[in-house]
Amino acid sequence: MPTLEVNNRELHYLDEGEGPTLLFGHSYLWDSTMWRQQLAALRTSYRCLVPDLWGHGQSAPLIAPLTEPPSIQSLADDHWALLQALDIERCCLIGLSVGGMWGVQLALDHPEAIERLVIMDSFVGEEPPAPQQAYLQILDMVEQAGTLLPPLIDQLIPLFLSPVTMEEQPDLGAEFQHALANLPAENIPTLVALGRCIFQRKDRMAALAQLKMPALVLVGELDQPRPPQEAKAMTDALEQATCQVIAQAGHISALEQPEKVNRALQAFLGACYSGNAPLSQTS
Repeated sequence: MPTLEVNNRELHYLDEGEGPTLLFGHSYLWDSTMWRQQLAALRTSYRCLVPDLWGHGQSAPLIAPLTEPPSIQSLADDHWALLQALDIERCCLIGLSVGGMWGVQLALDHPEAIERLVIMDSFVGEEPPAPQQAYLQILDMVEQAGTLLPPLIDQLIPLFLSPVTMEEQPDLGAEFQHALANLPAENIPTLVALGRCIFQRKDRMAALAQLKMPALVLVGELDQPRPPQEAKAMTDALEQATCQVIAQAGHISALEQPEKVNRALQAFLGACYSGNAPLSQTS
């Protein structure tokens, strides 16, 4: 797994396949392996670039004490540094959850580089007050305990995976449970800091009107943290966007219903690319 030094920290990323570049952004508390089903389907035609967030997967944690806390803006800047270091001038950005949040910010900052945008199970408005308070209280508990305690893990799993997934694909729930139970202690402060930046993010809904590139908004039918009405609101705010609801999926639709997600991505990308030509030649 290649690494890149960004702000004196090692950022790990997958770099697989050849062709036009797809930059993926994964969910909070998951990592680049969340996209394994998409990589299997897309790397034969595209270059898939899949970084791990700080303190997730193999990327380094943020170093405490922090000079300033992380933000959606700083995450966008970090991923822009990755594109710059790899001399990638244009790409399609596919972001799920926080990956969609920093992905939108990156597209706002560098619209010339993000020619197509896929936002999955995400929302760039402010976190509604009630869930925000609940999430921040959970983060306070995690910070105090220095770990994710088993009762909390049991509460988190159904927030990410739908009841259908838990019944039909119990291995996904077991995999997620194992990952959360074995998070390195040194990563906990980073996870807490990132969680606070996610749930205290600024409202960027009005800014969506600035994005002129074609966009696809995907959302799990049973996504609890980011329900379909939020996806539809973002679709309405974007100039060129379509929305598709992924049946029986929760928050991690890419893993829960990979065939449905892959069909949606391939149809969208197929309309953007012709024979792997650069997007700018087929727009």
